[in-house]
Amino acid sequence: MLKAALHNLGCKVNAYETEAMQTLLEEAGYEIVDFHEMADVYVINTCSVTNIADRKSRQMLHQAKKRNPKAAVVACGCYVQTSPQKAAEDEAIDVVIGNNQKYRLPEILNEFFASGGKISKVPDISKDKQYEQMRMKKTAEHTRAFVKVQDGCNQFCTYCIIPYARGRVRSRTYEDVISEIEELAQNGYQEVVLTGIHLSSYGKDVDSSLIDLIEGVAKVGGIRRVRLGSLEPNIVTEEFASRLSKVEEFCPHFHLSLQSGCDETLRRMNRHYTAKEYLDGCTLLRKYFAHPAITTDVIVGFPGETEEEFAKTREFLQQVDFYEVHLFKYSKRQGTPAATMPNQLTEKQKAERSHILAEDLKANKRRFMEYYQNQEVEILIEEQEQIGNKFFYTGYTKEYVKVAVPGIACREETNCFVKVKLTNFLDEDIMGVL
Repeated sequence: MLKAALHNLGCKVNAYETEAMQTLLEEAGYEIVDFHEMADVYVINTCSVTNIADRKSRQMLHQAKKRNPKAAVVACGCYVQTSPQKAAEDEAIDVVIGNNQKYRLPEILNEFFASGGKISKVPDISKDKQYEQMRMKKTAEHTRAFVKVQDGCNQFCTYCIIPYARGRVRSRTYEDVISEIEELAQNGYQEVVLTGIHLSSYGKDVDSSLIDLIEGVAKVGGIRRVRLGSLEPNIVTEEFASRLSKVEEFCPHFHLSLQSGCDETLRRMNRHYTAKEYLDGCTLLRKYFAHPAITTDVIVGFPGETEEEFAKTREFLQQVDFYEVHLFKYSKRQGTPAATMPNQLTEKQKAERSHILAEDLKANKRRFMEYYQNQEVEILIEEQEQIGNKFFYTGYTKEYVKVAVPGIACREETNCFVKVKLTNFLDEDIMGVL
């Protein structure tokens, strides 16, 4: 029996695809081993979101070949899709598989072993209109399953390479998503996260919509929680928020991508909304949900960002009052329009502005979490971990507040729901019970 090892780089969509490829290899008769062990086949699902991600992808491929020079090293995913020639010329890589070809992994490996020569399967993904059919039966996470429902992006933000790596929007059928989640529920998963490259575009090419899908997933027997990956603010309409608020299983944790709170910067980024439209979406969510967790991403120091534009973003972040903000210093990505824009900021300027925003936002998370003090909440126990010199069982509320409890009243140590009254903070990120 041939041994195969897989390694994932990048986003939750990549993670899902890596687990789906593992399922394909298991069904083809491979024995799956840890990536750091000797194997006959190494599969690296690469990332290309930044130049650094490209470099890490190459490093992992070379590590695999060094571990076993006789092994078949497979490079698949976004790095090879955007740099197929580089991948084809890399002596450490034996098999090159682009996006939307991963479902053919066992077949392509058979072809490689039969021919003994290097193989490259990287078609022009911009012309592909079919969703790549793959599914998984289990996930590395024990209680929460990330389920890919959409691929591709039509937005073409000026800083982003992903539309070139992933192609145009393609949605998975409603029936196929429900079928996979039914199987995951039978395998004990009670919480699912719907994810995609541009999740808000789900349904543009199939006879369904994201809210239809959420309602359908919530009805699957055994599923008690439904979460969403990153969303675009324009999806938040009166109808969307209203229908969503009626889904009991839905977790009101919204990661609404912002990137900048300044309209001039948003235009240069080719983002398709204004700061006011974003704020209107947040207002709608707070109308229909008592205390929704709203989180976001912000790019600091985008080309041309003046002091005045930065000040607008700084003010806007306070106006929205986010639960959490993930700050990213702008990083040039070769092949994108922003990389050649004038007025590039220095690393020092980006670091200074990032520090200012981080200081501004320090109190936000604490303030959001304090809302739940002396309230009863339900958490899904995920793991046991040490905090200080004590061991606790930890899990999350629907709003993704981390909670630690000293003991639990259920038969299983993980994947069970408990209700507790929150009374204190164990540290700045974890609430507990006395």
